[in-house]
Amino acid sequence: MVLLCTLYATPSIAADRVRLETSQGTIVIQLFAQQAPATVANFLKHVEAHFYDGLIFHRVVANFVIQAGGFDAEMKSREPLGTAVNEAKNGLRNERGTVAMARTSNPDSADSQFYINMRTNTNLDRTADNPGYTVFGRVIEGMDVAEMIELSETGIRSGMAAVPITPVIIRSASIDSAGEGS
Repeated sequence: MVLLCTLYATPSIAADRVRLETSQGTIVIQLFAQQAPATVANFLKHVEAHFYDGLIFHRVVANFVIQAGGFDAEMKSREPLGTAVNEAKNGLRNERGTVAMARTSNPDSADSQFYINMRTNTNLDRTADNPGYTVFGRVIEGMDVAEMIELSETGIRSGMAAVPITPVIIRSASIDSAGEGS
């Protein structure tokens, strides 16, 4: 029984990259599985299940972050497939171009929502007083696409601020282990 639970929680393919095909273009993320194993496993579980396909970048704050993984274009949420413990003590920093997990005030509540840092956000790093946000990857291709998303006109939708007026859709998220986009 324990073996089945372990198999379910572990991605079936060793992957070091994920490709996001968005309505604005392609973003390729290099994953840091050694530094953030639980977070990468959780993210890959969502990718393999096509969880992100059809979701939008629902929070776009210029000179801060672009965030996705929670809502579709009608602002309907999807039930996440799991959570990951906070691994922000891994030495990785919320630098421009890194990818990290969003969470609630509970440090171990990261589930499906992730963000791309559009600047270095030291306030999101782990400190003695702040559990921080787990960095688990870096954009290695398509930072120009992330910058286009960052420039999206935003407004309030379904009570949420900073939502792009024209939805930026993740058409597909897929494993790109061979670096097909390079």
